[in-house]
Amino acid sequence: MRIPHNEPLGSDASGAPERRCILTGEHGSRDGFLRLAISPDGDVLPDVHAKAPGRGAWIGVSRAELEKAMGKGHLKGALARAFKGAALTIPADLPQRIEAALTRAVTDRLGLEMRSGKLLLGSDRIAEHARSGGVVWLGHAADASDDGARKLDQAWRVGMEAEGSGMAGTRLPLDRMALSVALGRDNVVHLALEDAKAAQRFTALLERLLRFLGRSEPAADELSDRTNASSDATNIDFEG
Repeated sequence: MRIPHNEPLGSDASGAPERRCILTGEHGSRDGFLRLAISPDGDVLPDVHAKAPGRGAWIGVSRAELEKAMGKGHLKGALARAFKGAALTIPADLPQRIEAALTRAVTDRLGLEMRSGKLLLGSDRIAEHARSGGVVWLGHAADASDDGARKLDQAWRVGMEAEGSGMAGTRLPLDRMALSVALGRDNVVHLALEDAKAAQRFTALLERLLRFLGRSEPAADELSDRTNASSDATNIDFEG
């Protein structure tokens, strides 16, 4: 199969497919980049799950960096090279569309994990599982109280035998209203995942969103360390 020059074959040290950012030239894991594709109407749009047919172009920059590149015309030139001069239109609201698409991917994944029974909701339930070492990933709504988040963070550290480490749940770029609407539940403030594979699926999408927003999420190897520690401490099979 012929591989377009901007989507080279290759992999990083972990074996994950590697891509190149058309704006910075930097190479990295495909999971850390966002694919752009051209719609049938010629619009450049985000392809969050990298499933759109045809040639694609990858970016690994934040929203602020993308907006700067658009303002200086750098994105237009990079896309012209990546798509071999094909007729295309860059929507003025491309950054907003990307953020919305990434956010939707994150909330959709949470919904899938909830329906499969892998997502924990409710402070009491999360605290119980966390203290027993049964939580792999912990998250808090953007507007969660500091006190409530601290209590669950502490319960998580106890269960992970990581007291004094400062390990804490992730502050999501979504408030309780957004989470409640996405999950169809009332007052979703804290949430957790107790399945390692579910956590890896979700954090891959969350990390991409946080990076685009100029934030960062714990690296995949850190999540793996947490998973292993939790498994060792409780002898729970997280493979599901």
